[in-house]
Amino acid sequence: MSRCLQPDLLLASASANAKLPPRVNPAVPTPPVPAVRTPWYRILYVQVLLAVALGIVVGWRYPDVGKSLKPLGDGFIQLVKMMIAPIIFCTVVHGIASMSDMKKLGRVGVKTLLYFEVVSTLALIIGLVVVNWLQPGAGFNIDPATLDPEIAKGYARKAESQTMTAFLLNIIPATLFSAFVTGDLLQVLLVSALMAFAITALAEQHRHSVLNVIERGSEIFFGVMRIVVRLAPVGAFGAMAFTVGSYGLGSLEKLLKLMVGFYATAGVFVIVVLGSIAAVCGFSIFRFLAFIKEELLLVLGTSSSETALPGMIQKMRRLGCSNSTVGLVIPTGYSFNLDGTNIYMTMAAVFLAQATNTPLDLREQVALLLVAMVSSKGSSGVTGAGFVTLAATLAVLPKVPIASIALLVGIDRFMSECRAITNLIGNGVATVAISRWEGEVTPEALRKNLAPVGDDVKRL
Repeated sequence: MSRCLQPDLLLASASANAKLPPRVNPAVPTPPVPAVRTPWYRILYVQVLLAVALGIVVGWRYPDVGKSLKPLGDGFIQLVKMMIAPIIFCTVVHGIASMSDMKKLGRVGVKTLLYFEVVSTLALIIGLVVVNWLQPGAGFNIDPATLDPEIAKGYARKAESQTMTAFLLNIIPATLFSAFVTGDLLQVLLVSALMAFAITALAEQHRHSVLNVIERGSEIFFGVMRIVVRLAPVGAFGAMAFTVGSYGLGSLEKLLKLMVGFYATAGVFVIVVLGSIAAVCGFSIFRFLAFIKEELLLVLGTSSSETALPGMIQKMRRLGCSNSTVGLVIPTGYSFNLDGTNIYMTMAAVFLAQATNTPLDLREQVALLLVAMVSSKGSSGVTGAGFVTLAATLAVLPKVPIASIALLVGIDRFMSECRAITNLIGNGVATVAISRWEGEVTPEALRKNLAPVGDDVKRL
């Protein structure tokens, strides 16, 4: 009986084996699957770079056309800002509420504020040292009476709301939902934090249910953001064409020394200061800049670091930083960690003093530094926010005529790009530094996640 069944069993076994995939010999390495390369003209950062170059040409050759393209840039920024509040809300709420250890939240918060204060103050000091050494305003001999006072008045009125009392009261929204209507980041952060703490008080099963809903909502908002970002080349083209068309390349000649000094100082700050922090954390600042190149070019085209905020959140997560750290550091950094704005403020303030022959002794410059440490907090990443903060700083130091701000109006748009890019890089490095400080990610993991695709293929 068993002998009769043997052929059938053999046939069944052969049939089953025929359906199995071939065995892989572990001694023989499996060849890597070649990555599908995206055509260069479909890569977003290439499109943005080309759009910026085209915008410069159009604004230079056809100024009137360039000025008329302003709605393209404004429209794109408005689309991005439309999504900022809900993305920040979901990120912060999920990050804080998912923390099972409230001691960790307090620990991360204290480390974040300490890091922000130290690095921001260092940026202010560097700007102050460079502008005194470079003396870009010396020899201008500008008479403030010849300047248009109306230009400065507009910024001075905006700066009135920059007092500490007004700043603190402005953090509290009129209603729970008005923070999302106005888009004020600090108000959104307050509402998000209160909501997160309320969720942590719920029973475990209810808390997980609410967090799942918030996580699904976050995926939807990021999905909308991916659609909006595809319009980045259009927005960058319109914004750059308007800037060059309105102010012209010739408007940079007299103030070129200040611009070059500011760009060089910001570059040295990124490479030396932030680069040293990156090295201590176990990764290369240059690899990091290549990792966030899409966000950098987006900021370059729009002069606003807010346009890159959603992308930075996702990329910091890809590096291995925890959701809670990313949700706390990135949004908070947009109001309290403005390295580029800090460098600009001290350089611009002393430049205006030099240009109007207003001497500032060491005591007055230290006072300027202390005022800037306070007035710089709460500036958002939108275009022109640094200019308003500068007006607020000069309002506290009346020795430098506030009407002299009119000197910088023509180049502020170009300065804004450098401010925003430096702010963006600073916030990214801060997130990784805090994450390393908390032991969430290892240097090996950072180097692996920052490695170009080609390096991964070589290691295989």
